[in-house]
Amino acid sequence: MNLLLTNANIYTVNPRQPRASAIAIANDRIVAVGTDAEIDGVHLPNAPRIDMRGAFVLPGLIDSHMHLQHTAMAMLSVDLDEVPSLEEAVQRVRMRTATTPKGQWIQGWGWQQMVWSPPNFPHARDLDAATSDHPVLMSAKSGHASWVNSVALRIAGITRDTPNPVGGEIVRDEHGEPTGVLLEGPAMSLVSRLVPPPSNDYADDAVAAAMRAMNKAGLTTVHCMDGDGGIESFKTYQRVRESGRNSVRIVKMLPVQALDEVIDSGLRSGFGDDWLRIGNIKIFTDGALGPRTAWMVEPYEGAPANKGISIYDPEQIVEFTTKAHGAGLGIVVHAIGDRANHETLNAIEFSRRTHGAGKFRDRIEHAQVLLPQDIARFAQLDVIAAVQPIHATQDMRMVDASWGSQRAPYACAFRSLWNAGARLSFGSDAPVETFDPLVGMHAVVTRKRRDGAYAPAGWQPQECLTVDEAIYGYTLGAAWSGYGENSIGSLEVGKLADLVVLDRDLTAIPADEIPHAQVQRVMIGGEWVG
Repeated sequence: MNLLLTNANIYTVNPRQPRASAIAIANDRIVAVGTDAEIDGVHLPNAPRIDMRGAFVLPGLIDSHMHLQHTAMAMLSVDLDEVPSLEEAVQRVRMRTATTPKGQWIQGWGWQQMVWSPPNFPHARDLDAATSDHPVLMSAKSGHASWVNSVALRIAGITRDTPNPVGGEIVRDEHGEPTGVLLEGPAMSLVSRLVPPPSNDYADDAVAAAMRAMNKAGLTTVHCMDGDGGIESFKTYQRVRESGRNSVRIVKMLPVQALDEVIDSGLRSGFGDDWLRIGNIKIFTDGALGPRTAWMVEPYEGAPANKGISIYDPEQIVEFTTKAHGAGLGIVVHAIGDRANHETLNAIEFSRRTHGAGKFRDRIEHAQVLLPQDIARFAQLDVIAAVQPIHATQDMRMVDASWGSQRAPYACAFRSLWNAGARLSFGSDAPVETFDPLVGMHAVVTRKRRDGAYAPAGWQPQECLTVDEAIYGYTLGAAWSGYGENSIGSLEVGKLADLVVLDRDLTAIPADEIPHAQVQRVMIGGEWVG
């Protein structure tokens, strides 16, 4: 449809025309941006004219790191996010058993032992107290640990004699018996692979509902990081699109486990269209901060024997990287610890000696703590730092406790990366954290929690970014990292009419008000969706 939006406060993210008051839209594209008077001169037959009454208009916001189908499923499972105690977590599982037929799996997500008192890992017997009639699988908020009951352990055949899989750990008690906690994907999959997959209809409905919720938060595009099940979720997204229920554009990363299959199919990074595009090959190099499995150069504070877990050794990371590059595929690498980031940068540098620089939009996801000398390498190698600002505020206690005062200044080092010339792209890591981009913007600008807890003046405040830089990271910066900068990320002629309408100008309000701004409407491709 044709449409004229006038009397608006438009923040374009186009440096050649930073502000405007009106936009003309023909079908799904922007055909003019300027003043109200300039738009009056645009000939669009039968185009409705909407007075925006001074509303603040941004390009559609982009979440460059989330797990879309996992988020959709988490929205329907037992919610343990922010549960303050082990007892409350068990009670929520007990409540779900009342509506779940015996023998069926009960799944949940979001537990975080660090917020409990005492902050100890849970045990299978805790879940056994809730039910002995159902196998139970509860995923940690980090996504790097699972908590299961004795029924699930029995079904999976996990005993004291079961060896730790490479890259994972079966946590055991002092007698060598499994406790019900599994660390990292190779160990977690011993149980998760036994959970029956959702039906196509169930998955499709869940994803479509999650997309609508994301629209209400101002999101128009997401970069999907679904892991080992990445191929199956890709099929889900195709079905949702075919049914006409898609309301979010998707850049889909594909798992390294499917690398040979992807290469044989001839797929390349950036292939696709404006609704569903192939991104890069996703590689996990390490674990996470919460379970202390992020791969570190030096040991964790108070744990001299623990340097985390490496999912792959450095030679394997090089092998995957060079193989992907040789087939025209970029890489997107989960790296939390400083050793994981260092080895990933080494692998990219090595591969580019053969395959050349500038061809691949390689990304490091999280880049949560860096060696000081590696900060400049992001810009030197043109590697995107795809970071999640909310991790700075949600994880600051754990950073200080686990990595200490010497390493904390290099954690979530957004300003240092920006000043070094690195490309930044912002996301949420949903369902690990909320997908609300305004919450992320507040975190990157203030380095404070909304409740002011722990660091009321801002944690490592020297790493704050400006509001303009935060907006860029959720718009054009994210668009570039997903091969979409020619279509989305800014409001300018020729681009898709993706935009979000807010009730206040984010650049003109105190930073602490940012998460309180309200999304009034969202447009994707010239159509209002929320």
